[in-house]
Amino acid sequence: MKITVKKLDKSEVEIEGILEVAEFEKHEDKALSIIGERLELPGFRKGKAPAAIVKENVKEMELLEEMAEQALYDAYPTILEENKIDAIGRPQITITKIAKGSDLEFKIVTAVLPEMKLPDYKKIANVSNKNEEFKKEIIVDEKDIEKVILDLRKMRAEQSKPAHEHTEGESEEEHAKAHAEIPESEYPEFNDEFAKSFGDFATAEAFKDKIKENLKIEKTTEQKDKLRLSIVEELVKQTEGEIPEILIENETDKIMYRLQADITNMGFKFEDYLKQINKTDADLRKEWREDAEKRAKLQMIIRTISEKENIKPTEEEIMKDVTNITTMYKDADPSRARAYVEQMLENEKVFAFLEQQ
Repeated sequence: MKITVKKLDKSEVEIEGILEVAEFEKHEDKALSIIGERLELPGFRKGKAPAAIVKENVKEMELLEEMAEQALYDAYPTILEENKIDAIGRPQITITKIAKGSDLEFKIVTAVLPEMKLPDYKKIANVSNKNEEFKKEIIVDEKDIEKVILDLRKMRAEQSKPAHEHTEGESEEEHAKAHAEIPESEYPEFNDEFAKSFGDFATAEAFKDKIKENLKIEKTTEQKDKLRLSIVEELVKQTEGEIPEILIENETDKIMYRLQADITNMGFKFEDYLKQINKTDADLRKEWREDAEKRAKLQMIIRTISEKENIKPTEEEIMKDVTNITTMYKDADPSRARAYVEQMLENEKVFAFLEQQ
């Protein structure tokens, strides 16, 4: 494999390479296997057709592209190691030449770990940790519990209310009555029977204890999140360093993906949502850029602290969470699941370290 590396601005490098045809073609069997898993052919169960049959029924370019993806997936770690490239984030890979019987030519642009000039992060964390706001004892008041109970009673009342179908000629008064809020006097009573409808609770008092426990966990988490936010804001403000564009784009992609998922889960099409707010994808990405840049910078700060303090998740911790993800989501890509888990565990360990300062 022939490789040339060129440094770009903003802590990025461009890798141009040529993978010889003999090496490229070694990935045909793996490519056929992957394509075969998603191909449905008459006379065969999905994913059970022989490789020779799959090859006869797939377009040549589709096979070549899958071969290229597998070849570069295998080659990328070696390219980084041999060229001493400390890559971060997901690379942007472009195939510049692909044809049957020819060498594979490609270009990869990836971000590299930038030099981050960190402030005294231990001191920043120590100041936040001593803030009285984050040291208060978590207390769950009776009124907090009663509010949850009231909300649950209201929810059950609304669930038992017959569905109203609008009829032609319905008066405004009838419409208003049908959609009027149910008075509290008609809510179901909070008793043992009510408690049992929410799970394995012997008594209303047992259910009440569970509500109190959950509220305490919720308030503890909220206090912890506020402490972390306090530390984060100071770290981001006081740290100097150039953030690679690829990382900013990756963070923007994550924000966009979450919004699309939320809109879809509510039963709407994302395209219709954009029309409703009179904005385009590009408009949203522009609005989110500042937030995405802060997130990317924070990730670099965490990565740098992790390196300095040698704070890393163990292989056992990583594989435990990867196994949970791939078991729960059968279509999950193991390599992406691992990258996600490594980042989440590293983040958690660094924050735990800062909270002890």
